[in-house]
Amino acid sequence: MDSANLRRDDLLKLERQLCFGLAVASRSVISAYKPVLDPLGLTHPQYLVMLALWESAPIGARELSEKLHLDPGTLSPLVKRLEKAGLLERRKNPRDERAIIIETTERGKELREQALNVPSEMMNRLNLSEQKVVELCEILSGVVDAGIAAPTA
Repeated sequence: MDSANLRRDDLLKLERQLCFGLAVASRSVISAYKPVLDPLGLTHPQYLVMLALWESAPIGARELSEKLHLDPGTLSPLVKRLEKAGLLERRKNPRDERAIIIETTERGKELREQALNVPSEMMNRLNLSEQKVVELCEILSGVVDAGIAAPTA
């Protein structure tokens, strides 16, 4: 086999696949979050919802869905569970009866104080510096943007 074909064949190696690396990294990092989030009573997806709310509440359900890159059908059960736990509340938008506004409750705001330790604990668990996390987030943001822009059909 000539060197050009060998290099082409290398492109099909599992460890060379972007999708494989991202999938494994995602599963392993999310698993590492579990013991850190358990004392807060949050799953990883619920933590992401709360992060978005701590940053932007009150926020419309549609805007929250866009911010989290989640379809409304996926977001709705998360919001309902967090509401049942007393961490957020939903109400109709007075300007548009069809729209829902979501905001944190006092209990949800208090949980933010406990969550302040999560980023540093995760950096310790993953042995990553703050600078490395910033670099990785910038790279991943570019990957997300490229994925969104990529043709799907």
